[in-house]
Amino acid sequence: MRLSTATVSLSGDLVGKLHACARAGFDGVELFEPDLVVAEESPEEIRALAERLGLRLELYQPLRDIEGVDPGTLADNLRRAEAKFALMRRLGIGTVLVCSNVATATTGDPIVARDQLRELARLAGKYDVRIAYEALAWGRHIDDYRQAWRLVQAVDEENLGVCLDSFHILSRGHDPAAIQDIPADRIFFVQLADAPALTMDVLSWSRHHRLFPGEGSFDLPQFLAHVLRAGYTGPLSLEVFNDVFRQTDTDRTAQHALRSLIDLQERTARLLDPPTAGTAPVAPEAFTFAEIRAENTEPAENLLQQLGFRYRGQHRSRPVRLWAAGQARIILNEQDARGQTATLAALGLDLPDVGAARARAGLLRAPLVFRRVHEGEDVLHGVRAPDGSEVFLCPPSGSEDPPWIGEFTHGSPPTASTITAIDHVNLVQPWEDIAEATLFHRSLLGLEVDSSAQVAGPSGLVTSQVMTDPGHAVRLVLNVAPFGARPGSLAQHIALRTDDIISYVGQNAIDTLPVPGNYYEDLAARFGLRPGFVDELRSLGLMYDRSGGGEFLHFYTPTVGSVFFEVVQRIGGYDGYGAPNAPVRLAAQNRSLLEGRHG
Repeated sequence: MRLSTATVSLSGDLVGKLHACARAGFDGVELFEPDLVVAEESPEEIRALAERLGLRLELYQPLRDIEGVDPGTLADNLRRAEAKFALMRRLGIGTVLVCSNVATATTGDPIVARDQLRELARLAGKYDVRIAYEALAWGRHIDDYRQAWRLVQAVDEENLGVCLDSFHILSRGHDPAAIQDIPADRIFFVQLADAPALTMDVLSWSRHHRLFPGEGSFDLPQFLAHVLRAGYTGPLSLEVFNDVFRQTDTDRTAQHALRSLIDLQERTARLLDPPTAGTAPVAPEAFTFAEIRAENTEPAENLLQQLGFRYRGQHRSRPVRLWAAGQARIILNEQDARGQTATLAALGLDLPDVGAARARAGLLRAPLVFRRVHEGEDVLHGVRAPDGSEVFLCPPSGSEDPPWIGEFTHGSPPTASTITAIDHVNLVQPWEDIAEATLFHRSLLGLEVDSSAQVAGPSGLVTSQVMTDPGHAVRLVLNVAPFGARPGSLAQHIALRTDDIISYVGQNAIDTLPVPGNYYEDLAARFGLRPGFVDELRSLGLMYDRSGGGEFLHFYTPTVGSVFFEVVQRIGGYDGYGAPNAPVRLAAQNRSLLEGRHG
């Protein structure tokens, strides 16, 4: 099926939007009238540009407030419509979107609406234009796609059909199953948008908070399944009104948009016919490594030594060093990092089928990462995540060292360690990228949103969203930096797992992030912990949480550049991340930043 997007879903001018859509790989666009009105280019020039770019101009939109009006208003509406039909002929567009009346309707009489839409359809027929009639969720008299279809049936003109918009149907809670009762040749256009579950008026919800498929709360695979079962074969088009997408980079948003449509097609195919569906996400089984990149990685090395990591060697051909403890492997990379302080640059993930994961990355047009390798060295295949970090797709190694570790020489052999593995990784996302990051990790790796929270920090509210695989083998915590937050006020971190954190801290001389005494007084009051245990936590710089019968002990290291470490112990099935302690950590890190103690 052809994949399309409305120009209103992107930032920039019309010419830039068309170029971005073509580069992303869209087949066509629906032209939003205000984009044409403000363009310097003539309709003929826009048509020629689209043809050169290989884009079909699928739809012109919108014509508003046509039916249910008094005779004088109808005459003006038909005059206005005829001018647009002539314009569409110049553009080479054959279908126009007509929205149900929200403003000028003076009657809800279905006979009046029928007769007036019939006049419009017959006028459009003179210009070989098809009308896709859409029930807006806030329409004055017609706000349900089933009403729209009954009206189209009553008009009974071949060039009048319906437009089905997922937002207008699902936001009102309408059952989309009746879509299958509409003949395929009368479904003229399908528009797709997701949205978060919000309690607000539907017009504001629609105009400002739509999302690309897979990023909100709507069941779009089921919606699209009904459309396809009806026999529809026309374009699948995104119509996403969103304040963020109208500000972000046009090319990147277009790529993001296309990825969402491809993923939706795949999810719908698995719903309709699982045995013949295409590639599915390949869920990771473990973290293989985490990589810190900096011009000088010595401060990070000092932290790793304190944490009991062993130096496993220098890479034989690159300025890269490996440190390990148990199955936790940290790569320190000084290549191509001039002027850069420590940042969490890459993750390696064990995947049961790297070939399938690579195929899916190609399908989703994920940007590839290329690293130079010498003869005989392992080739790791990577993709770039929306935040700029790199994700490497690695074959599973189980409890054994993966083959690439043999490329590191002159280090110490592995030894038993109290640290067992990487428990989770926390990545900071710019506020404008969180929706794209969520889609990326879900569509490529099959990670789903597990939980979310908001935490008060010195620079504003920090939204934290956990994504994990079904078995919780890989946990990514995506923290959204508050808008306008001071650079460096929110850092990334690697959480390491241990089975006995009290003994671990006692055996290693670790600089822990200072925890104020007020925290421990509050801790004792909240949980009723015995005084001796609270004193022990205080003396070791440990923090504590309890939930659902499980307990969580953890501490944080000072920050180096924009990276710090956390060591955690999960007891009794505790499955959280110590969120109640996050404000204490953020405040302590902020004090350290203000005092210039970040490494």
